[in-house]
Parts: sequence; C-alpha cells; structure tokens
Amino acid sequence: MVDFTMSGAFIRNVERIWGESGQAWLAALPGIADGLLREWDLRITGPLPLSINWVGRVRRADGSTAVLKLALPEAGHLADEATALECFAGRGAIAVLARDDARGALLLEEARPGDQLRDLVPHRDEEATARLIEVVKRLHRPAPAGVALPELSRRTESFARHLRRFPGDDPLPRDLVERAGRLFGELCATATERVVLHGDLHHDNVLAAEREPWLAIDPHGVVGDPGYEIGALLYNPDPAGADDTVLDLVDARIEQLADGLGMPCERVVAWGFVQAVLSEVWSFEGHEGRTTRPLRLARRLLPALP
Repeated sequence: MVDFTMSGAFIRNVERIWGESGQAWLAALPGIADGLLREWDLRITGPLPLSINWVGRVRRADGSTAVLKLALPEAGHLADEATALECFAGRGAIAVLARDDARGALLLEEARPGDQLRDLVPHRDEEATARLIEVVKRLHRPAPAGVALPELSRRTESFARHLRRFPGDDPLPRDLVERAGRLFGELCATATERVVLHGDLHHDNVLAAEREPWLAIDPHGVVGDPGYEIGALLYNPDPAGADDTVLDLVDARIEQLADGLGMPCERVVAWGFVQAVLSEVWSFEGHEGRTTRPLRLARRLLPALP
C-alpha cells in the first residue's frame, strides 16, 4: 500500500461536511489511491494543500508531472469539474489527462511554475484584472447541446432556501437576500449568451503556466450567462493587510471588466452584487458561517444597482 498522508484539518473538513459517508470515504481513500496509482502508472512526488479534496503531485510513466485529485464520488462536484475542463479543452484552463467518475478521481495537467495571480494584487491590480479578462475570453464558448452540467438558474433556490431557514434579519438582512434573489433571476432570464462557466474564477484559481501564460484551475462547472463569471473577481483575493484593501479596488475593476468584456457597467455591478450575497448565503448552508467581505461588497454596490 502506498504511503498516503491526510492532514487533520482535511479529515475534519470531510467529516463535518459529509458525516458518516465522509468517514467511510476517508477509510477507503488509501486503497482507492493505491489502485489508481497502479492503473494509471503514477508515483506520488509531493503533497498539495488540502481542503475537502485530496490533491497531490504525481509523476507519470513518461516522466512528466501531473496532479491527482480525489473527491467523495457521491458529492458529484469532481465530475462537473472534469466536464467543464473538457469543454474548455485546454483553452485558458488546465487539461484533463484521465478521469474516473465512479471513484471520484481526476488526473490533471500541472500548471508550472504555478504562481497564483493573487501575487499581482494590489500593487499591479490593473495587470491582474487584464490577465483575468484574457482567461475569461479564452474559457467562454457556447455550451454544447446536452452538456452534463447544472444550469446557473438553479442557484436561485439557494436564496429561497435561506429565506425559509432564516425568517428575520439574522444572519443576513432579509431585504438584501430578497433583492439579490430577484435580481439573480432577472439576470439569468436576460442572459446575453449561454456558455460553460468556470463558476468560481478568482485570483487564487488562476496560475502561471508554460503552455499558456495563465491557466484556470478548480472550476465548479455550470452553464449560463457569462456575466456570472465576474462576481468572485470583485471581492478576491483575501488581502494580506487590512481586510477591505480589495474593496478599495472595486470601482476600477468594474470599469476595466466592463470595458474588457464588452459588458454594460450596470450588469457588472448587478452580477457582483448578487454573487456577493450568494457567497454569504452559501456560508450559512449546512454549518455555522459568519458574514465576511462579500457582504460589505454587496452593501457597497447596492446604491449603484440598476
């Protein structure tokens, strides 16, 4: 059996989110990894940071490097990630080298040298935003007929679910969640295009590479209006200093994104607002969350909504 390391924080995250199913998967994970390493002729060469998926660097039989990513199969998110990456076909994103949906496994191209785009913020933020615009343009293509990815419009249910669970203004102001839910539906209904979206594109998920200057990683995989892609770009990355450093860059980012993507500023603002509220709503699903920078962004954008 291969020497397979799992951090305590990773184990706690999996158990907290998936309970007994997560515990069973953790127990089976070394065996799953051992089988995949043999079948795909891989050797683990180093760890990568773990959150809710196991991820590690591997070397292939031909000597090239790659990344092995393992997730609880019943969660389904790794299959969506793989499908989105296959739709991108290496344009602006890492490539899929192999997938096994039944075992929740992906073998992925490694972006090297792998420096995060966040390293340009805040001192070279205009350059960072320009690179993000280039990646978005590379990624977005019309969604293929019958593509096995969830529709963006389904995420409106997250707002309704939150309002049913929390009838008052705690933990989030009810009128803000109601406004975001209505506006989310309106934006989806007036979609300018229907494209395959990364769904979680921000500075931590874009890495320096050799095949292309910058490549996206870790897509959620969803289909819908291209404007959704810009939401997370406005409140990321986590700043090294004062918590609201990034928010001081928002106005300039909105103008640059609107110009670079050919999108009305009003629509950039609207998508930024609804996705910021959605981020906060998700933080209270299934476990205790806390309000953070996205809520402050939503309040900041509220007066500029169409």
